[in-house]
Amino acid sequence: MQLHLQFGYGMMEHCRSLISLWKGGTAILSPRDLDDEQLERLAGSINALPGGECLLDPQFYLPHADHERLCSHEYWPQEYETGAFFQGPALTKLLRKLRELNVRLGCRAFILPGLLAASVDDDWLAIQRAIIEEGQAKEKHFSLIATIALSAEAVKDEEQIALLLEAAEQWSVQGYYIVCEHPNGQYLVTEPNWVANVIDLAAGLRLRGAEVVLGYCNHQMLIAALAKVNAIASGTWMNVRSFPPDKFKAPYEEEIKQRATWYYCAQALSEYKIPFLDIARRQKVLSLMAPPADLDGGFVAALFSGVQPSSIPFSEQAAFRHYLHCLRGQCASATGTSFDATVANQEQLLNDAEGLLQRLAPSGIRGQLRDFGEIIDVNRAALELFKTLRGAVLRRRWSTL
Repeated sequence: MQLHLQFGYGMMEHCRSLISLWKGGTAILSPRDLDDEQLERLAGSINALPGGECLLDPQFYLPHADHERLCSHEYWPQEYETGAFFQGPALTKLLRKLRELNVRLGCRAFILPGLLAASVDDDWLAIQRAIIEEGQAKEKHFSLIATIALSAEAVKDEEQIALLLEAAEQWSVQGYYIVCEHPNGQYLVTEPNWVANVIDLAAGLRLRGAEVVLGYCNHQMLIAALAKVNAIASGTWMNVRSFPPDKFKAPYEEEIKQRATWYYCAQALSEYKIPFLDIARRQKVLSLMAPPADLDGGFVAALFSGVQPSSIPFSEQAAFRHYLHCLRGQCASATGTSFDATVANQEQLLNDAEGLLQRLAPSGIRGQLRDFGEIIDVNRAALELFKTLRGAVLRRRWSTL
């Protein structure tokens, strides 16, 4: 499983630096956060790097969105009427303009636009089908990736997931870009049924031979390796590690105003504010929180040099790059040679995190809302349900996916 970079505010240099460091990688570009000139400049610099590739997220989730930069792009329609738009020349124009932009950016595939589904119903499925059929009819150059964007309520309903998978049997695309709203705006999702349904959807599409990328993810979705997804995508701020639809509306408050800096302890699957590392040092457990050698990109060495961590200048840049470098390493090792080996990897990941958290918590070292302690059982429950739902077929098909 790969890690793609989900572009968000202030990520231009992060993308260039990390893809250069990794000697390859994919960035999913964001029209919300970049104007046309910036998109072309960033895409050009990424494509020029060895192994560098770009995709473009059209972000057409809310056609009535009024985010100024997003709506300023040439492909964005000036007028939108829900019923007529997908039955006439307006859809053709939207896809033509998006295709032209994908060509200019040198994207490796064409992510088709997709509306956010409040529920998976006949109307939404008809729009999905219209977009895919129009894309298929006109596109001869790019591989097509369909967007599936789901509300939290839609994800939690297994009947809607089943209906979606049944409908997708008729969609002629080469891949899927899945973005799912988190329940109640949570960063780490506390509902195991939501987690299980996301990976069940991904598995159903992968079993048909399609490429599957899960967008707007954080480390909780390392569990997607069970579905043998091709990649998850993540970024810097929380609004590119989860999917808040309101970010595409004008009044949305950017979280860059909240300037807390977090350290990701990969082996605990938890993030900590730096003052808690001071406590860990005094409690003589700080060394347990240092990144394992295979995940250490050198971004956080000063925090573990023996001096008080809060006395070390630790920048947001270092924190973000450390998180993404660790997550990339965890993605790379998450998928095993068989379904059962991948299950064992996930169980070991959760067991190791639980063991470390049980050592840290009595010393007062907690990740607050980013602590994985209560999420371990969530992912365990999702894992067990997924084994019941998909285990038999994935054991047979693993080597062919």
